Amino acid sequence: MGVLAIKRVYDPPSAEDGYRVLVDRLWPRGMTKEAAHLDLWAKDLAPSPALRKEFNHQPERFAEFSHHYLSELACNPAVAGFRAELTRPKVTLLYGAHDPVNNHAVVLEAFLKEKPRAAKAPRKKPLKAKPAKLAAKKKKQARRQTASAARKRSR
Repeated sequence: MGVLAIKRVYDPPSAEDGYRVLVDRLWPRGMTKEAAHLDLWAKDLAPSPALRKEFNHQPERFAEFSHHYLSELACNPAVAGFRAELTRPKVTLLYGAHDPVNNHAVVLEAFLKEKPRAAKAPRKKPLKAKPAKLAAKKKKQARRQTASAARKRSR
């Protein structure tokens, strides 16, 4: 793996940036594609919209945000594809946030510097109900049908 760095997309590009990758899901305000000098826009590496909105760039929520974002990255198939880009001499992850310490690019950089681990498959819930619950449900349905049939006969 080459050198991995992070930088604000609003900072002027330089030759030392190497391969420039925007890792925000939303395009940075006021930034033109020409001014950004991007080599790649990796939207799929950004936090989910729900997580981004919940964090809302509040420093007191950063620890919890980091935990949830790391969980998302561990299950994200785009991460494995992006690791191939890390063979370049230098990759710079670009972000649009104002805070250089409490932003998702910091978490992503730390995650990418770790050795890749096998992605954990999310636990699946059992498709069938437990036999006892299933039997109780059938009995309840049978009672309802019997009661409605009895009401119809009495009319």
